[in-house]
Amino acid sequence: MLDTYRVLISAAPEMLEAAIEEIRFGKFGIAVQRLAPEVALVELEQPLAEWQATLAKRPAVFIRHIAPVHREVVLEGTPDDLERLTQVALNLAPHLPARKPFAVQTRLLDEHVKLTRFEINQALAEAVSQVSGLPLDVRNPQGVLSVALSMDRAYLGVSSVEFNRSAWAGGAHRFAREQGQLSRAEFKLLEAQALFNIDWPDHGQALDLGAAPGGWTRILRRAGLPVVAIDPADLHPSLRYDQGVRHLQTLAQRFLPTQERFTVIVNDMRIDARDSAWLMVDAANALTNDGLAVVTLKLPHEHSAQIAYHSLSILRTAYWVIGARQLFHNRSEVTAVLRKKHEKRPKVDQPPRD
Repeated sequence: MLDTYRVLISAAPEMLEAAIEEIRFGKFGIAVQRLAPEVALVELEQPLAEWQATLAKRPAVFIRHIAPVHREVVLEGTPDDLERLTQVALNLAPHLPARKPFAVQTRLLDEHVKLTRFEINQALAEAVSQVSGLPLDVRNPQGVLSVALSMDRAYLGVSSVEFNRSAWAGGAHRFAREQGQLSRAEFKLLEAQALFNIDWPDHGQALDLGAAPGGWTRILRRAGLPVVAIDPADLHPSLRYDQGVRHLQTLAQRFLPTQERFTVIVNDMRIDARDSAWLMVDAANALTNDGLAVVTLKLPHEHSAQIAYHSLSILRTAYWVIGARQLFHNRSEVTAVLRKKHEKRPKVDQPPRD
């Protein structure tokens, strides 16, 4: 069995320290080397297989991507570097998931690296596919050969895509801008939908809190749900005549409590994360049993990790947290996907702010 004590973790640059703390789980003596603003090389206190089980007990919020480091290659800045990488890749190939499609994912940690991502991906993928017989599928891989290059070092490892936490290199899930897109915020909901395997219900209606200009409403309408959009501001004109959209120009706090019921509630409001979490606790009474909710928790520059964890603990009083992550398309925020708990909740008064 191939194992290692080292991993590369990726996070938003301003949250890399929080990600490192998540990987430590309170342990000390773990060596950390920052290789780029968003990437750190971490040496674990236990073998990767054991640590992986530990991480599963407390899913991390700020770690976007994890790649094991099974081999390290010294680079000399010559054409022979590509051949060295290819030979190491062939040595690692037998440890990719058997009979599953794979992809090579390369990241350049220094802009002065002479090799390009394209030539590395092409050379290694072709060699591994020919020798192993594994199918190459860059869009939907189940196994990943990860390659990260600094100026003088290359770090290679193999894993399942589930271990990596994202099917995209470094967790950088990119979407092409499509016709009719109303806002950049749509990417956040699309990324959450892909990462957490959101299956929108085929019945009921959705509530969009803080809807303007209507990007999330548009995504929900595309999923076939009628939407009640709450925002004092105007929606985009393209939604004005959509019979499946009812726009109420009021505050979310005034709309709730409501006698209406929803199978989905989404919230991308620009308010403090804890206020947003308490608002969602109140909104749970308008959600059907097992109803789905998605919320972005806006974080300040200071104590952001602690506030994120506190906000999630508030949400857990009314919801099961299916997943919570600082997504690639999040800025200073965390996206949480929630499922309402079965029991009906009374209105909860918000405690004083710490």
